[in-house]
Amino acid sequence: MKALITAGGRGTRLRPLTHTSNKHLVPIANKPMIHYALEAVRAAGIAEVGVIVSPETAQELRQALGSGEAWGVRITYLPQDAPRGLAHAVQIARAFLRESPFLFLLGDNLLADDLTRFVRTFESQASDCHLVLARVPDPARFGVAVVEDGRIVRVVEKPQVPLSPYAVTGVYLYRPCVFEAIAGLVPSARGELEISDAHQALLDGGRKVTYSEVETWWKDTGKPEDILEANRLVLDHGLVGGNFRGEVDGASDIAGRVWAEPGAKIAASQVRGPAIIGAGARIRNSYIGPFTAIGPGCEVRNSEVEFSILMEGAKVLDADVRIERSLLGRGVVIRKGESRPRTQKFILGDQSLIELP
Repeated sequence: MKALITAGGRGTRLRPLTHTSNKHLVPIANKPMIHYALEAVRAAGIAEVGVIVSPETAQELRQALGSGEAWGVRITYLPQDAPRGLAHAVQIARAFLRESPFLFLLGDNLLADDLTRFVRTFESQASDCHLVLARVPDPARFGVAVVEDGRIVRVVEKPQVPLSPYAVTGVYLYRPCVFEAIAGLVPSARGELEISDAHQALLDGGRKVTYSEVETWWKDTGKPEDILEANRLVLDHGLVGGNFRGEVDGASDIAGRVWAEPGAKIAASQVRGPAIIGAGARIRNSYIGPFTAIGPGCEVRNSEVEFSILMEGAKVLDADVRIERSLLGRGVVIRKGESRPRTQKFILGDQSLIELP
C-alpha cells in the first residue's frame, strides 16, 4: 500500500500566515502539522508517500521534508498546477500510485486515531473505497455521508441541508477503480473535481464503499480558530514527544503537563499546563496559561499568554493585557509603547486582525 498526502492549496482562510508560508507547515504544539500526517502514515506501516504540492510553496516543502528519511518514508513530490479539487489531486497521482491500493490523507487534518485500524478494516472487508466518518455539529462544512442500516448510500459535498451528522474526514482508502470514477466527473460550480462526487460515482457503479467512525477526535485546521483548537487537543491528549528539558529558576512555578525543549529558560514565571515551550525560548516574569505553544526562540517578558500559539521568534514584551486565543506568526512582536501621548501603534501585513479591549 502507498499513501498520498495533500500539501498544496493556497490556505486563504489562514492569511496572513500563508502569505509567506505553506499552511501545512504552520505548527501545532511546535510541530508543523504535516509532520503528524507523515508520522501517522509510517505508524500504519506505509513507506511510499506521494505529497501533492502547489507551485507557490513546492520548494519550501521540499526543503522542510526532504526525502522523507526523517520519518522512515520515501517521499515523491507531485505538482498540482492549481487547486482543482481533491479528486484532481488523486487523478494526477496515478502514475505514482500505479495499481496499488492507497491511503489518501489531507495534510491539514489532524486525527488522534491510529490509521492502522482503518487500513485493516479496508483490507479485511475487501472494500473498493473506505471512508472515515466523524459525527459533527456542523456537517454542512464538509462532505456528508448518508448511512442507512450500516451502509453508506449517498455522499454529498457541503449540502445546505445536511441529511446526516456524519462528516467525511480527510482520511480515505481506495483501490485503483477510483480512477475510473474520477474520469467521469465534471467540475463543480466552484470549478473543482469534488472527491464526494467520486464517492457517489463509486456507489452508483455498484462498488463496495465501507466506513469506520472516529473513536477519539478529528480536526480540520482550515481556519485560525481551528488551528488553536487542534493545538489544544494535541496538548490536552499528551500527543507531544519528549519531556521537560529546559531550565527553571527557583522563583518559578510549573504546574500540570509542561513540555520544555532544550535551551528554553523560565525565570520568575508561572506556567500552567498543558503547554509547550520551544527550544531557546525565554519566559521571564510572566504567566503562560493552559493550551499554549511558545515556539523556538520566542520571548515572553512581563506579560500573560493563554490558549495561544506563538510561532518561531515571536515576542510579547511588557504587554499590559493578557494575550489570549491568539496566533502570532514568525517574528511578530507585541510590545508596550513608551511614546506620549499614549496611543496604539500597529505595523501589520495584509489581512491581519487585531481585536482591542
